[in-house]
Amino acid sequence: MKNYDYQRHLITRDSPIKIALGKLNELALDAILFVVNADNKLLGSLTDGDVRRGILDGLSLEDEVGKFIQPNPKFIQRGNYNINEVIEYRNKGFKVLPVIDQAGVIVNIINFRFVKSYLPLDVVIMAGGRGERLKPLTDVLPKPLLKVGDKPIIQHNIDRLLSFGIDDFWISIRYLGNKIKDYVGNGVSQGIRINYIDEDSPLGTIGSVSKIEKFEHDHVLITNSDILTNLDYEQFFLDFIESDADFSVATIPYNVNVPYAILETDQNYIKSFREKPTYTYFANAGIYLMKKEICDKIPKNEFYNATDLLDHLITGNFKVKSFPLRGYWLDIGKHEDYKKAQEDINYIKF
Repeated sequence: MKNYDYQRHLITRDSPIKIALGKLNELALDAILFVVNADNKLLGSLTDGDVRRGILDGLSLEDEVGKFIQPNPKFIQRGNYNINEVIEYRNKGFKVLPVIDQAGVIVNIINFRFVKSYLPLDVVIMAGGRGERLKPLTDVLPKPLLKVGDKPIIQHNIDRLLSFGIDDFWISIRYLGNKIKDYVGNGVSQGIRINYIDEDSPLGTIGSVSKIEKFEHDHVLITNSDILTNLDYEQFFLDFIESDADFSVATIPYNVNVPYAILETDQNYIKSFREKPTYTYFANAGIYLMKKEICDKIPKNEFYNATDLLDHLITGNFKVKSFPLRGYWLDIGKHEDYKKAQEDINYIKF
């Protein structure tokens, strides 16, 4: 998995400015430091320009970093920001931004050279299935750990989500779940949080979400772990927000070409016809976005599928949206799908 070492950007205010200059030089294109106290609480920022201005104002290379810093740096507070704020920073040319917690402590760094966005989402990855149709491969490994190319399916999914700055994860596990835990870990080394939901018995394709007591964000993305996709998660989220939807389903357009003229009739009288029409249907891609309060509609500790929730919301007149996925998508459910994934992986543009 991708691992951006955000600690390289941190320096204490009592460090010699010479040390700071060395760190700025090492950071090259990403040359900005965030000045912290002993508890990593954000105090300010420092760039090459700040050092030059300090020298011109009479400071010397023997002075401490604290005399050179900008005291009001831009930042994003984890759990308390919106996507428009992120887009505004990105459009204004901010390349590197600190992420702080409620106490002002730096917990991560966003670098827009490596991430496309920083989406305010919790993500739940459903990875508890048995993978019956992929036996005997799944006799010794859970399906999410089967390799596609040089890494497991679940890692492709996590890396794609990480590329949009998502850093709050839940993974629902059951069959051989400890192997998934051992491989994925807790995310601490990457500045992200990965928690696990243990299914004692099968809870369907969304039932385990009821076991999560508290989400970090106001919106939740739920995805199957056995899909391969280059979905633009920022566009998915923006469409959801702009539509003021309660629930959104990523969908796969599926075209059916009819090789005949199709007649529209009323009591055997022809009203119109279409010559060799194409009908477009939309298939469920197994990726969902919802307001977090929608998760309260999921029965506690019961077998419950995402389609059950979808039906409940539609009949209850909630605002349920389809988001057509125009990029690559493959559900790796059968051996032929797994073979296709191995062939496609070298040509997918992530």
